[in-house]
Amino acid sequence: MAKTKSGVDYEDPKLYINRELSWLQFNERVLSEAEDDSNPLFERLKFLSITASNLDEFFMVRVASLKDMINAGYKKLDIAGMTATEQLTEVLREVHRFVDKQYEIYNTQLIPMLQEKGLVISDGSDLSKKDQVYVDRYFDDFVYPVLTPMAVDSSRPFPLIRNKTLNIGALLKKKEGKDDVDFATVQVPDVLPRIIEIPCENNGICPRKIMLLEDLIKRNMSKLFLNYDVLQSAPYRVGRNADLSIDEDEAEDLLKEIEKQIKLRQWGQAIRLEVPAGIDKKLLKIIAGDLGVESNEIYSIHGPLDLTYLMKMFKLEGFDDEKEHGYLPPQPVPEFDTGENIFDVISKGDVLMHHPYQTFENVVRFVEMAAVDPDVLAIKQTLYRVSGNSPIIAALAKAAGNGKQVTVLVELKARFDEENNIVWAKMLEKAGCHVIYGLVGLKTHCKITLVVRREEDGIKRYVHLGTGNYNDATAKLYTDVGLFTCAPGIGEDATAVFNMLSGYSEPLGWNKLSLAPLWLKDRILELIKREEEHARAGEPARIVAKMNAICHKDVIAALYKASSAGVKVNLIVRGICCLRTGIPGVSENITVRSIVGNYLEHSRIFYFENGGSPEFFASSADWMPRNLERRVEILFPIEDEKLKAKIWHILDMELKDTVKAHEMNDKGIYVKRNTKDIKAEDRINSQKVFGEEALVSLKKPEGLSRVFVPEKNPKA
Repeated sequence: MAKTKSGVDYEDPKLYINRELSWLQFNERVLSEAEDDSNPLFERLKFLSITASNLDEFFMVRVASLKDMINAGYKKLDIAGMTATEQLTEVLREVHRFVDKQYEIYNTQLIPMLQEKGLVISDGSDLSKKDQVYVDRYFDDFVYPVLTPMAVDSSRPFPLIRNKTLNIGALLKKKEGKDDVDFATVQVPDVLPRIIEIPCENNGICPRKIMLLEDLIKRNMSKLFLNYDVLQSAPYRVGRNADLSIDEDEAEDLLKEIEKQIKLRQWGQAIRLEVPAGIDKKLLKIIAGDLGVESNEIYSIHGPLDLTYLMKMFKLEGFDDEKEHGYLPPQPVPEFDTGENIFDVISKGDVLMHHPYQTFENVVRFVEMAAVDPDVLAIKQTLYRVSGNSPIIAALAKAAGNGKQVTVLVELKARFDEENNIVWAKMLEKAGCHVIYGLVGLKTHCKITLVVRREEDGIKRYVHLGTGNYNDATAKLYTDVGLFTCAPGIGEDATAVFNMLSGYSEPLGWNKLSLAPLWLKDRILELIKREEEHARAGEPARIVAKMNAICHKDVIAALYKASSAGVKVNLIVRGICCLRTGIPGVSENITVRSIVGNYLEHSRIFYFENGGSPEFFASSADWMPRNLERRVEILFPIEDEKLKAKIWHILDMELKDTVKAHEMNDKGIYVKRNTKDIKAEDRINSQKVFGEEALVSLKKPEGLSRVFVPEKNPKA
């Protein structure tokens, strides 16, 4: 692409950050919370556990995808001008560095602090005789009966090692006979607790001591191989390619095809092997050779494999002082806390909810009431991820039993929730619901519920639109916004959405909603372009956008052009951000910040100043190619002036966060202020502020319900 009049070539890969490396930067920000000594100790353990869980998924999906591209001979360059091979090389180099840092924090900071607090993690070498008797008896009574040791020889090949399982490999030699060395392996059973607490032997006056299950098994390996000497033993853990490969056009039954692929996921290509540092070289050679991993895919770990066990540690009793207590539970929504019928409340005006600061129960109650209301004729809903025991699923099934017309789109391709969604889909079908299994070639990621109700003045449509999933469990952990409305324009569009999902009907025009993959991307580009034109005309122009990720090249280029024209662009991006700040003549007017706190920042909300007539939107979509081009997504407007004020307050407060915000500098590196250097009165933790305001709003419902007034001369 030739340079524009401004002299900028927006195809230049130097303007962009590689997606995978940007994600690793995000996980680095999560890791920094584990390193931050201003966080309580057990919160730091939790954040370290999250980094390990994140890394597992990154390998199963993103690293696996890079390997697939390399194997397929894929040559196309990414947004930052890197080949798949270059990306994989750089990613693995960064991950090795990252893992070293994980365990440095674990070993030099967290373990000594746990010991100071009276909790010891023992590998078995420091146990008293009484402790040894206890753990060995525990092994004999509870662990030994569950184990299945598997020998490897000419008649018994190396077993299939399941994805993410913890195993122990051993080199064995017969006590009597030849000097041949044999190999065997045993899986650490995930049906048993990994953390074993050893009773205190001095009437409670001693440090609490725990032992990990793999260390207990390793200690008792000789009991599994009675006629052998155990020469060496060590735990190992394998990560596999877990991305489903489905040819939807060829699949006669999508549900059956996905069920088949889920079973294969456990046995995908090995892409990572974790072993303890110092593992016997011969033992490692056998394990790595049979798994087929290369040297740069082997991670030598200075500590326990799989740090996700720390999330179980977080739940240990007796350490409340080492946990964060400044976050309030979800509060009632004032508009619905009056005892009125939920439909009457929505009829009076749009209602905006901010989760998890405000309860998700109203969304559940909306569906539950619709299920039993004699005037409700139909319920239509999209489901992407739901909880294990979803009350919404139960309500939909009940509605069908009550004779309602119930249509549910269950997205079977929701990654790592496929199996759960198949169970719910079958149950809903048996209950009499009309179930749609997504669309060929597209994931349905939008969050929308439509209730059609018969009232005195005719048929009325009630709609819920959200930025997050219909999952009552994650709604307590993820920040999202949801809108209840019965506005006719949105109601008509909602009907059109479901007609499009269930059939082949596509309306000639839309009232309020913008859908991907039809024209949501064009709408975003149009809104950005409009701000650029306002700036060039000397009119107020600003964009504030909050999302999980931004890596769509067209959108980033549009933001660069807007910035060059003088538009102030403030991005609040939790995860991946392929945009660079501070490039002269390109992104000098753009700021990027990422908030990593107690809750996962999940909402997508947008502000466009529009020459002094601000417009607000919320969406299920991030600004990524997959969201804008390969998924069914919805962008919806927030039009009520009081609700605009609430949305602005969310954005404004997150831009002012001084405690949990990481800001990108002109080198593409995120920097977080040291809270010790911030005056107490200047410390703003936006998540705590929102929780406190949700409590206050119960007493003063009008709290933030002011007419929105745009900030004059805003700073970028």
